[in-house]
Amino acid sequence: MSDGMAISEHLGELRKRLVIAAVAWLVAFLGCYSVGEKLFEYMATPVRQALPEGSSLVFINATEPFFTILKVSALAGLVVAFPIIIWQLWSFIAPALYGHEKRLAIPFVFFSSLCFGTGTYFGFTFVFPMIFTFLVTYGTSVGGVSAMLSMGAYLTLASRLLIAFGLVFELPIVIFFLARLGIVDHIWLAKNRKFSLLLAFVMGAVLTPPDIFSQASIAIPFIVLYEVGIIVARLFGKKKVEVDDEEEEVDTEEN
Repeated sequence: MSDGMAISEHLGELRKRLVIAAVAWLVAFLGCYSVGEKLFEYMATPVRQALPEGSSLVFINATEPFFTILKVSALAGLVVAFPIIIWQLWSFIAPALYGHEKRLAIPFVFFSSLCFGTGTYFGFTFVFPMIFTFLVTYGTSVGGVSAMLSMGAYLTLASRLLIAFGLVFELPIVIFFLARLGIVDHIWLAKNRKFSLLLAFVMGAVLTPPDIFSQASIAIPFIVLYEVGIIVARLFGKKKVEVDDEEEEVDTEEN
């Protein structure tokens, strides 16, 4: 019965955290929707600069502009609400952590938000211009073909890439906590480096358009950040002394 109550309490806590995260996203979405058109104009800058003179983004059905603004507002709202969402994630898992690990709450939220924001900024500022210039140039090099891109299709691709870059840049944070929990260490990570290389290009193939340039734009940061993660695990991973201390702490509590 106690296990049932424990499961019930965990589900209740999970529901509470999901509701708070959803409300935060909704509030951020409404705020971003008030400037949705300006947000789309800004987000469309890389592809507009890549289009040939005289070409522009178009919409192919009457509802596309409306839903495009909704989607860009939702994406911007996710970025704005990300610190609150990640805080709710931390609040849910914190009860299972040791006391000294719970003190990592503020650094976890801060650096997770920073890494996600850095990833989206890196992708939008440095990678987007190269990707869309390459794709548009290649497309218009085909005889008798002119560039006339759908605003909805562009946003779908851009959103997927931005979220992918944001999540890839979370890799050092994920490795940090796995190393702190003793699940992985720098030796294991270094030994499995070849699998990370394979995973990087698989992710690039799944998350980006089917060209090697776009795939590499995801794979290369992943590989670099994996190496950063190995250093992080070496510096901050759980040491043998810490493991022994925690085992003694658990034995004391049980006695």
